[in-house]
Amino acid sequence: MVQFFNQFSRRRFLLTAGASAAGSLLLKGCVGNPTQPSGNATQAQQVATNISPEQAPETTTAKLGYIPIVESAPLIVAKEKGFFAKYGMTNVEVAKQASWGAARDNVEIGSAGGGIDGGQWQMPMPYQISEGWITKGNQKIPMYVLAQLNTQGNGIAIAGKHKGQGIGLKIAQGGETLFSQLKQADTKFKAAYTFPQANQEFWIRYWLASSGIDPDNDVQLLTVPAAQTVANMKTGTMDAFSTGDPWPYRIVKDNIGYMAALTAEIWKNHPEEYFAMRADWVDKNPKATKALLKGIMEAQQWCDNFDNRQELAQILSQRNFFNVPVDVLVNPFMGKYDMGDGRTIDDRTMATFYWKDERGSVSYPYKSHDLWFLTESVRWGFIPEDTLANAKALIDRVNREDLWRENASEIGITDADIPTNTSRGVEEFFDGIKFDPENPTAYLRSLKIKKVKV
Repeated sequence: MVQFFNQFSRRRFLLTAGASAAGSLLLKGCVGNPTQPSGNATQAQQVATNISPEQAPETTTAKLGYIPIVESAPLIVAKEKGFFAKYGMTNVEVAKQASWGAARDNVEIGSAGGGIDGGQWQMPMPYQISEGWITKGNQKIPMYVLAQLNTQGNGIAIAGKHKGQGIGLKIAQGGETLFSQLKQADTKFKAAYTFPQANQEFWIRYWLASSGIDPDNDVQLLTVPAAQTVANMKTGTMDAFSTGDPWPYRIVKDNIGYMAALTAEIWKNHPEEYFAMRADWVDKNPKATKALLKGIMEAQQWCDNFDNRQELAQILSQRNFFNVPVDVLVNPFMGKYDMGDGRTIDDRTMATFYWKDERGSVSYPYKSHDLWFLTESVRWGFIPEDTLANAKALIDRVNREDLWRENASEIGITDADIPTNTSRGVEEFFDGIKFDPENPTAYLRSLKIKKVKV
């Protein structure tokens, strides 16, 4: 694994010919699963103004799936604010998915079969789908990772009945006793996430294991769609959940529970979710892919402007998108959290970021981050240990950071905002554990609770 990330891929698009630039179309918000009109008042007539005839996309149509959590904001904003149309993608459908499982099923069949071409994904779902680890019949559906959508914006929520029992960012001795007592009474602590073996499960596993709680033996892990987490906690069917805003903060606003931790506290400036497409769609439509990516990159810059956060919250809060009150979105977007247990956070560096954070680029898909997600998958026995021996080749097949770089140059991103290395370097977690992408095995050895034997 030495010098794993010293060179970045130089793959380039070869197709350059195309039809004339697309004309203007009425920009309609299309969301839902099935699709429904958004009825957004911000819609306007858009003209493809930033493309030359040779850059015109092969198709103006694409269907992108999303889950109603803040990670999806760049897709929704690119549609609603006209950034897709600006680059000729005048017929993009942004379709709400009922669950991550539904998104996986829909990308398997593709838009031609009534599904989706790509969209928002937890990591390492694009790898799991590409390798056939989670698809029907283990069919391999090659995917390309094109951008990271955001960093931070997730939290671990705890049912109110556990308030004051030591279950916080670091689980105190009293909290450990609670887990033990529940286990002995055959009523294990129930912790939920939105899709198995992906980042929101990783966050809750890391948090538990860092305090000596074995997530495979000391708790019961559940899969619950993001939009159902609040209702399930209200009925008492689970003790904790890990998912993206606005759902963790919603339990505080609804007086159902409190937030033990923000993922920003567990791993500051951590990678969160990604924009990825079916590889066959990208290979068939290279210029349309670049147009989609440019629209998303511009939307990410718009979302990152804190002066736009109020409008962002208003867009996402609509019934056809998140269907939540604006006030459960605005404060977290500004880095303001009432954690519900007497603790408050007022720190913009803890907010969701879409374009840049303290470590640099958010949108650029670092290959070193993909390696961490694969390494964490090995940690918990989700994939074979020998996957790491072939990780470089796998990541090079799936991660198309080269396309991100091309787009960044074409839309005038300054050199200072374009990473020069596919590795972000050593990462450090809240418990002092470090991940060096040049030596993932050392990271695994440093972890006390794990399923892999290294």
